Amino acid sequence: MDLVGACRAFVSVSEYGGFTDGAAAAGMSQSVASRRIAALEERFGAQLFERTSRRPVLTPFGRDMLASAVQLVHAADVLLAEAEAVKHQPWRLAVPATCSAAALARLVATARGHGVRLDLRPAGPSRRKELLHAHQVRAALLAVPAQEASWAVPLGLAGARDGGARRIHVETLRLGRASTGPARRTWIQPEDDVPHIRDPLTRLRDAAGLRPGQVLAAPDLTGAAAEVLCSEDLLLCSRAQADELALVWLPIGELTPRRGYALTVAADGDPLPMADRLGEAIARCLSAEDPGRDGEREET
Repeated sequence: MDLVGACRAFVSVSEYGGFTDGAAAAGMSQSVASRRIAALEERFGAQLFERTSRRPVLTPFGRDMLASAVQLVHAADVLLAEAEAVKHQPWRLAVPATCSAAALARLVATARGHGVRLDLRPAGPSRRKELLHAHQVRAALLAVPAQEASWAVPLGLAGARDGGARRIHVETLRLGRASTGPARRTWIQPEDDVPHIRDPLTRLRDAAGLRPGQVLAAPDLTGAAAEVLCSEDLLLCSRAQADELALVWLPIGELTPRRGYALTVAADGDPLPMADRLGEAIARCLSAEDPGRDGEREET
């Protein structure tokens, strides 16, 4: 028996003083209202309305049960309203701050086509993790090693000038004894200032004989890009970022660092439904590529 539906018929008929008007107010036919009230009386084992009157009159038992029935119907209405609100509540997602406004807009638009309203919170790697743990977002694209990632973004080095090379080797940045100019620096932006990207690059710096100051973590992307645009410095970045900044992007000869991302849901939730629905859109937003398609050119 639909207990809430039966109580709704009982309350409405009592309020409107008739089966016809009461049933209409409850959004059901008179016959349905009659059957539901009869089923409720059978369940209770006592009559709710007198059957001798032309108009429904509550029995003493019916009067005693009416207040509880009203509470049940009200609680059900509140529950249904809350469920509807939750269904339309935006899905708050922490995303990398490196994603362009255009890429984020396309992700939001694609999500709406799948019935998902996204509320995006761009942030750096550590901040995304903080937002997730503090339950300020429902999910986050966390930075993880590429072998643990659902999406990987190959990185290379980008500079302001095209020297005609097809690939850049870090060892070529080493200052020779006769060098008089400033050492070329490689800037690591905040999105890539994580151990699985920073540490291999630092080890490569040391192995190639570069100075410690030739690989630096930048406080922000704008400042790092400005240094690159007015010097011979290089920026560790994705191909998409280089295109956005009008820089010349080259793969690194000695290694292929990759940003790795995994969709993590707060409170041990299951990320698979969202990843299945929006996986391709997230990949486009991140500019994730097949690592095997990384620069195929060799330095000349």
